[in-house]
Parts: sequence; C-alpha cells; structure tokens
Amino acid sequence: CKLAFLGSLSKLVDPEAFATSLAPLRKVNWVVYSKQPFGGPEAVLAYLSRYTHRIAISNHRLIGADANSVTFRWKDYRIKSGDRMKTMRLSTDEFIRRFLIHVLPSGFHRIRHTGFLANGIRRDRIAKIRCLLEVEVDASPKADEDQDGGNDARDQLQTCPKCGGLMVIIETFLRGQLPQSRAPPWEDAA
Repeated sequence: CKLAFLGSLSKLVDPEAFATSLAPLRKVNWVVYSKQPFGGPEAVLAYLSRYTHRIAISNHRLIGADANSVTFRWKDYRIKSGDRMKTMRLSTDEFIRRFLIHVLPSGFHRIRHTGFLANGIRRDRIAKIRCLLEVEVDASPKADEDQDGGNDARDQLQTCPKCGGLMVIIETFLRGQLPQSRAPPWEDAA
C-alpha cells in the first residue's frame, strides 16, 4: 500500500514538501483530550435514533395550531437541570420553513456515517487504512464492539475545533519514536 495525496494535497507527494508542511506542526505543544463517550451504548442509541428514525417533530409535541401560528414543545439542551421543556409559538410560515429544513429530498436516505465509515464500503476501506498505517488486524473482536467496527469514539470522524475541517491522520508513531517523514536534525556547524 502506498499513501496517495489527491487534489490540493498532491504537492505532498514530494517527501521534502511533506516534511516542510509538518515542520510548523511539530512546534505546537499539542494537548490531546478525549471525552468519555456518552453514557454507554443505550445513550448512543438514543442519540442516533433521534437522527435516523424520527421525523422533525412528532405529533405529541404539537400543542396547537391555527391559520396564523403553530405552538409546540421543545427541549432546551443548554439547561443542565430543572425544567428543560419549553413552549414556542411560530408563525405558520416560519414553522413550515423550519420543518422543511429537516425533510430529505426524494431519493435521499438519512444516514449517520459517510466516507470510509459508510456501511457499503466500511470493511474494505478500514482494511486499506490499516494497510496504509501498517497496523496489524486484531483477530479477536472485543466483546463490546459489534461486527461492523464498534461504536466507540475512535470510529467517529474528527473535525478541527478551529476551522471545522476534517482532521486526517497522515502518520502514527510511538512515544519517543521519531516520525518516518521527519528530516534528520541539522548538525551544529560550529
């Protein structure tokens, strides 16, 4: 397997350009912090089900409607304790506008994972990623993982907190080990 650089990253095929692009990143004092994943499998399932199997608003949340307005209940997730259920009244036009934002166009399917985690290509792509990273495949799946790759935080794509772009792992190495792409240190000329 060979790592491919496509599109705007094509200039990184040159090892010198690749090492140069990593140089400023080595000067950053990175802080790695991973949050505890939700509250277990039940909480993850409850979270995902809100996006995969429900419509934008269910009938039991609708309180009233007339020709001019719609009143409904909604949950304020910013409030950590106390009464999180709120009531909102919107003009009929605004309610319909907001509702239609959540309706998928004909022929589209609501899915949670795209890219290499999409169901149809997941196994093949993960195998290729492991090959590129030169990582051995663990033959015994962990008990808490399902057969499609598990549901832990490592399976989720990460976005840059600064720009919102996709963070891509281009190399992994052990603590104390130098990256393969790193240029040799300059010898002191004096």
